[in-house]
Amino acid sequence: MADDVLIRARGLTKRFGDFTAVDGIDFELSRGQVFGFLGPNGAGKSSTMRMIGCVSPPSGGVLTILGMDPAKDGPAIRARLGVVPQEDTLDLELTVRENLLIYGRYFGLRRDVIADRTAKLLDFVQLGERADDQVEPLSGGMKRRLTIARSLISEPEILLLDEPTTGLDPQARHVVWDRLYRLKQQGVTLVLTTHYMDEAEQLCDRLVVMDGGKIAAEGSPRDLIARYSTPEVLELRFSLDVQEQAPDKLADVPAARIEVLADRILLYADDGDEALAAVRSRGLQPATSLVRRSTLEDVFLRLTGRRLED
Repeated sequence: MADDVLIRARGLTKRFGDFTAVDGIDFELSRGQVFGFLGPNGAGKSSTMRMIGCVSPPSGGVLTILGMDPAKDGPAIRARLGVVPQEDTLDLELTVRENLLIYGRYFGLRRDVIADRTAKLLDFVQLGERADDQVEPLSGGMKRRLTIARSLISEPEILLLDEPTTGLDPQARHVVWDRLYRLKQQGVTLVLTTHYMDEAEQLCDRLVVMDGGKIAAEGSPRDLIARYSTPEVLELRFSLDVQEQAPDKLADVPAARIEVLADRILLYADDGDEALAAVRSRGLQPATSLVRRSTLEDVFLRLTGRRLED
């Protein structure tokens, strides 16, 4: 196994009875990368993360983590992983500092080592001034940053993050992004799942889009946008009396793809302004128009559809 490949999966499968949650996927994660799993609910992301975290055994295929087999070396692998679960599992009645001190003891670290790392980590996540405060009254963003600090107390080689900013307001999300970006700059290897496409674009070097337990696409955010979308997207909204007839009149507009939604029409084009001029030249006057660059969300929705998943 190459030194820089920390995780390798070949034909990785997870079944629960007759249901296949992860269906023979292949991927590799190299040292220092930020690797993301994207997909709708039920796509198999969490099941894959649980296998990587050595808390759920694979049903088939091959999975090696840090050159070891999770089925045989689970405890040794877990000792070198940091985990940020989707739900914070902090001890609410303890102080911020005590949460890190106690967690460090689970790894058998000396008290002086834990105390030194705790001080540095609390400064890193901007909680140094709250070290002696109880956790319970902290904001959601502060609790999330504390959970990230706690996951780093053992200086893990790989940090697993399951939906790291779900439920946070935009300001708190950006603070967490900043901390994760700093970890990336320090060479920490991150594996994350997220529903936020802008989060994946900001943080991930490489990612896979999962759907129905399979990998629908893999690559860097920029590569995926180039492969599955166009440089620009024109969003059009029409009055209700025009909306139904508009798609037929747009059929020959220069666009790679036209998508008709309930409230608007999307034209995927190389030049959004040129497409808008073509729309108007056909006698159509949209109520509103917006030309924007293609995003990872456009790729995600093209690959997985716009259906709602429970």
